[in-house]
Amino acid sequence: MALSKQELKSIENALINLVKEEVGPLIKVQSGTKFESYEDKANSVDLVTQVDQKVESIVKNYLLEKYPNFKFIGEESYVKGVTKITNEPTFIVDPIDGTTNFIHGFPYSCISLGLSENQKPVVGVVFNPHLNQLFHGSKGNGAFLNGTPIEVAKRPLVLQKALVGFESGSERDDSGNFDIKAKTCKNLLSQDGALIHGVRSLGSAAMNICYVATGMMDCYWEGGPWCWDVCAGWCILNETGGLIVNGNPNNWDVSLNGRCYFAIRGGSNEKEQHEFIKSFWSHVAGDLKYEYKD
Repeated sequence: MALSKQELKSIENALINLVKEEVGPLIKVQSGTKFESYEDKANSVDLVTQVDQKVESIVKNYLLEKYPNFKFIGEESYVKGVTKITNEPTFIVDPIDGTTNFIHGFPYSCISLGLSENQKPVVGVVFNPHLNQLFHGSKGNGAFLNGTPIEVAKRPLVLQKALVGFESGSERDDSGNFDIKAKTCKNLLSQDGALIHGVRSLGSAAMNICYVATGMMDCYWEGGPWCWDVCAGWCILNETGGLIVNGNPNNWDVSLNGRCYFAIRGGSNEKEQHEFIKSFWSHVAGDLKYEYKD
């Protein structure tokens, strides 16, 4: 039986208390260039810190004690070939999204706590303690920023007038994905291309999606993130009338771990959103390809 709206709201509130009282202050006090204990994951721009691991341990212990029948997936404890997203209620957690920002003291790192059910996001809490921005929501209960309902102003959704979230990502080898991203960015910005208003790179998938949810950005296109980067923000975006489709052209379906995402704001109707998506896709310079983890 699916979790009720009341149960989802209770879980949302529990996650809010956790990030505000315990892990948010820890992330805030440890951020900055004074922090030197980190190591590379895949390369010198894909980083993990001791704080990531500590935060995930705190979150995992809290959630599994409070919700012992739920599953847990965390970035730092993922095991290839073992960790799977199932239909059961599953917490999907990124202890620090925007690790590079965190290390440099750039104030766009956050904790991202999501809950999936039937492999769909149903609860999301994203907390940036540096800017005191707490985004939260749950299925059927709306979405909020610091307790105030998020309401996206009704306005036209037009590619030429769009502010687009865009990231280079940590993968910058000759696999083809980096070239596709670079060419797509040029196509979007060019006088002879889409001539969008501009691109913004917050360095955090969760923050990018939440900014789309508020309408501060019109969309966010990205390849490379994992389920723990997008699950919480995805739920919040859904609750504001936005949606996520596949980032690759002409592919409307994307799973939680699809690794190629295109988030579009609300404040417009479904027809406008779909026309915007197709217009954007026409400037994407190829299909991004990533390893799947589920």
